[in-house]
Amino acid sequence: MQSPLLSVENVTVSFDGFNALDGMSLHLMPTSIRVLIGPNGAGKSTLLDTIIGNVRPASGRVVFKGEDITDLNEYKIVRRGICRKFQAPGTLENLSVEDNLNLAARPRRESWRSFGVGIASQVRARVERVLERTGLKEKRKSLAGQLSHGQKQWLEIGMVVSSDADLLLLDEPAAGMSLDESAQTAELIRSLSSDHSFLVIDHDMTFVEQLDAPVSVMHMGRMLKEGSLNEIQRDPQVISVYLGREKEVAVA
Repeated sequence: MQSPLLSVENVTVSFDGFNALDGMSLHLMPTSIRVLIGPNGAGKSTLLDTIIGNVRPASGRVVFKGEDITDLNEYKIVRRGICRKFQAPGTLENLSVEDNLNLAARPRRESWRSFGVGIASQVRARVERVLERTGLKEKRKSLAGQLSHGQKQWLEIGMVVSSDADLLLLDEPAAGMSLDESAQTAELIRSLSSDHSFLVIDHDMTFVEQLDAPVSVMHMGRMLKEGSLNEIQRDPQVISVYLGREKEVAVA
């Protein structure tokens, strides 16, 4: 049986006596997508912060590719193959699309000196693949700051993919997009899941449905329910704490 790529095991994170995560557990398999939903304050972003090493748990552990990474520094976790995209695009707007991807793809991308030493052939090939898959090939020489909102989001997804990470953490990747852009984003993530795993936070149920992936519902720092979107939408507990009475009527 295949082992999980990521295991969050009974993790508790406390802030001034408040448990933002309270015995939270989650398992994610290689080359898969998992969607994480829940009301504001459920602990979704804290979970991503803990996985990437930005927050230290009071108890429990995070295991990635069989290694306990709970106490590693964030940069070491990134080097082991986890990369995060925040809700607001973090592209370098005065650089071209291609240069943003080149910087993200380089093994030692923390060093600006890497721009002066040429680009390895494997990095060039990876960037070319990302340009093609994100639909940004015709925009490669455009400044990132000149892109539309949706294109900036695709560029940043492309940047985390260019890092060649095994696990990509995406925080509301379709926020602010049109319906067409949102559908294209879901298609992009699905196509990339043949090579990467994705943990996606989102609130838009239409977008979640388009991802066609298992859903995990968080509430008060704990896992409330896991299953297909259809199962989640019909679960009485989920309806009560998150989806609301209007959803109960809609699926009745």
